[in-house]
Amino acid sequence: MGAEEYVPDKAGIQQLRKAVHDCRGCDLYKNATQAVFGEGPADAAVLVVGEVPGDQEDRQGHPFVGPAGKLLDKALVEAGIDRTQVYVTNAVKHFKYKPAERGKRRIHQKPGRTEVVACRPWLIAELDTVRPDLVVLLGATAAQSLLGTTFKVTQERGKVVELPDRAERAVATVHPSSVLRSDDREAAYRDLVADLRSAASVLSGRQRTR
Repeated sequence: MGAEEYVPDKAGIQQLRKAVHDCRGCDLYKNATQAVFGEGPADAAVLVVGEVPGDQEDRQGHPFVGPAGKLLDKALVEAGIDRTQVYVTNAVKHFKYKPAERGKRRIHQKPGRTEVVACRPWLIAELDTVRPDLVVLLGATAAQSLLGTTFKVTQERGKVVELPDRAERAVATVHPSSVLRSDDREAAYRDLVADLRSAASVLSGRQRTR
């Protein structure tokens, strides 16, 4: 298993986005409506990585279009990050779910480590193509996909770290969906914005060399 053989060499974002629909690197494609690739400027200053497409993302074919995505957009603006300069994607490109016991609702499931590793070549290809100044990792799945399984978001959130074997710096924080589930949503949202402000400080005064 693994997506490596499906990722075209030296491809641009549009080529990668087209190729991902043929990926059979893990079994998630069998039940998902479609692959959901990243979106945003091809030279974005910030690349945001989430976990996996949700129900709305799977149906619409675009990342972060559900409630968590709307909350993320709001938090980025409040943190001083230009949303037009942000590329958003997920560590895993196909929706993972289980059917509800009643009705047609699809219950989101966290991707397993095997699926995250299998899909990692797509994320690396996005990083290599966009070459952002900063990577923002939302939640444990995203953070551990690039920083290793021992990385703890609860302990390291908001801190600027170096990505192993790469030039980019990264900041990890919680996934916006966890804010929506929080018993104290207001406090959880404030903490998310504070982490994103830490990320924004990395961009201050930096000029892109392209």
